[in-house]
Amino acid sequence: MATKKTDDVFSLASFDPAKVTETFRDFAEKGAAQSKEAYSKMKTAAEDATKTVEATIESAQSGTVELGLKAIDALRTNAENSLSHMEALLGVKSVSELFELQTAFIRKQAELAMEQAKSMQEATRKIAETVTKPGKDAAEKAISGFKKN
Repeated sequence: MATKKTDDVFSLASFDPAKVTETFRDFAEKGAAQSKEAYSKMKTAAEDATKTVEATIESAQSGTVELGLKAIDALRTNAENSLSHMEALLGVKSVSELFELQTAFIRKQAELAMEQAKSMQEATRKIAETVTKPGKDAAEKAISGFKKN
């Protein structure tokens, strides 16, 4: 009897082409749906990446302009101070007055250089944060998307 049941299972009489076709159709439909979903996710990810790159480039450009303007301002201030110092040196009446003016100028320029360096450093830090923010936000969004799945 056991032999007969095995023969029935593998016999061509129990083969139903409609079931195979239906199974294949279900498999193909599921594959197509998964492919569409994967394409949609990849398209969204590509669009998000493009937006992130555009935002990063825009931030970098505006940051570069800001740093350039700060540098020009520092150069202008230093040039004006140097010209004022040269004018003051033209009116010197003694060597001691010359040393006093020169010492005061050097001290003032050193303090100014420190202020300018701090200002540039702070501006650079803020620009770096602004430039990296879109990428950081995109990475956090991607990570949270993986956690949900």
